Amino acid sequence: MSRYSLFSLLRHSLDYHRGWQRAWRNPQPKRAYDVVIVGGGGHGLATAYYLASECGVANVAVVEKGWLGGGNTGRNTTIVRSNYLWDESARLYDHAVKLWEGLSRELNYNVMFSQRGLLHLAHNVHDMQEIARRGCAIGLNGIDSEFLAPAQVAKMVPFINLHGRYPVLGALLQRRGGTARHDAVAWGYARAADKLGVDIIQNCEVTGFGMERGAVTGVHTERGFIAAGKVGCVVAGHCGVLAQMAGFRLPLESVPLQALVSEPLKPALDCVVMSGSVHAYISQSDKGELVIGAGSDAYNSYSQRGGFDTIEHALGAVVELYPVFSRLKMLRQWGGVVDVTVDRSPLLTKTPVGGLFFNCGWGTGGFKATPGSGHVFAHSIARGEMHPIAAPFSLERFHSGALVDEGAAAAVAH
Repeated sequence: MSRYSLFSLLRHSLDYHRGWQRAWRNPQPKRAYDVVIVGGGGHGLATAYYLASECGVANVAVVEKGWLGGGNTGRNTTIVRSNYLWDESARLYDHAVKLWEGLSRELNYNVMFSQRGLLHLAHNVHDMQEIARRGCAIGLNGIDSEFLAPAQVAKMVPFINLHGRYPVLGALLQRRGGTARHDAVAWGYARAADKLGVDIIQNCEVTGFGMERGAVTGVHTERGFIAAGKVGCVVAGHCGVLAQMAGFRLPLESVPLQALVSEPLKPALDCVVMSGSVHAYISQSDKGELVIGAGSDAYNSYSQRGGFDTIEHALGAVVELYPVFSRLKMLRQWGGVVDVTVDRSPLLTKTPVGGLFFNCGWGTGGFKATPGSGHVFAHSIARGEMHPIAAPFSLERFHSGALVDEGAAAAVAH
């Protein structure tokens, strides 16, 4: 029975909710683990959970520099989709969507996954050609997608401006796409992993790696050395820093990605609407706020804020496409540090250091992949060889030239 059932809520209300058990422990690090996962965001926690639940590796620690879910997991716009062009991307992201569909039940924790549908607008001839190409490829991979005419778009979003500065010529719809609650994803995986014996160690920064004869032996942290036979690094925009600590470089650039939230309003938008060519996308949260995303900033930075020119560009497009929202006030703005590869596809890979694995390079679209990423990465670490779904995203592709180039194919990758 769920700890968070209606009956448990009523029972705990009698003592003003002061008697709830902690969702996960706050353990001291042990001297040694079979696997250490560096990074306590959604991908890292999912990796630890699947290591314990499916791979039989329960002696696992998740080491997090700050607090659980305090990085990109808590700084994104919660969009979930799998309508990518290339076969390799389609397999990876649709694997994630299939896991999303049963995730609340598996974790016994409501991650608030809402398959409200996702519209990708086309504003010019190039956009129309792009969605036609991608829609056909998606269909060949067995992933749902539909082409919509402008009138059909207006039926789904009655207040959209079809004939303005960014005319809407059509759209690609994925009905299985939608949103999930980012914090709940981290909390659900953390609670489930903790229940299986995984140690989640917060406020414990990794300062280096122990290595012997070309293989990793553990991690140096602010709280001492933690030995491990295998180490998986899942720290998004800071993976390049960890790679340098281990003595090699990754083909990554770190840039800020911004988002905004408006004041709440009554339910008006019951789907996600993306506009890749103008880098503005929008959805409405369960609290009524409009969640608005922009493109990544045009410069490298580790800032979690970003530049106002990017905000101005995104909001200008939103106001043009949805004039009804023009007088809304923005309540808050934030940024995340995203790690971007040259082909805009992730890195799921072994490294030149034996036993050291990296899961990074998700750029602006990492949240949607959380369950699938963690699942294939866990199996890769446990077996010592990359999972078949993860194999095309190895570091080797930058030497062989077998890139998975989603940069132009999928437009903005949120």
